[in-house]
Amino acid sequence: MDCLFCKIIDGEIPSNKVYEDDMMLAFHDINPQAPEHIVIVPKCHIASANEINAENVKYVAAIWKKIPQIASELGFAENGYRVVNNCGEDGGQTVPHLHFHLMGGKKFTDL
Repeated sequence: MDCLFCKIIDGEIPSNKVYEDDMMLAFHDINPQAPEHIVIVPKCHIASANEINAENVKYVAAIWKKIPQIASELGFAENGYRVVNNCGEDGGQTVPHLHFHLMGGKKFTDL
């Protein structure tokens, strides 16, 4: 499979890891949009939010459970943070592997 995030998960492409377990990988975004910008990907290839189903939803649940801990460990949970998922081309998804952007360290304005 020619998936950028699968290659990062497999170690073919290096990343600056923040957290990893058997369900997910979290790493610093190479083009940060905030002082803290972490990309969190499930280790199971799920193309987009449209592909979440009964079999793979456990990966998404594990990610959402871990987000507050990652934000806390990086020191921005108390002040707040933003979690973004882009779905499909019109939604701004540029890598066809489900991922979440965890951003903090600044005050965000309304969308």
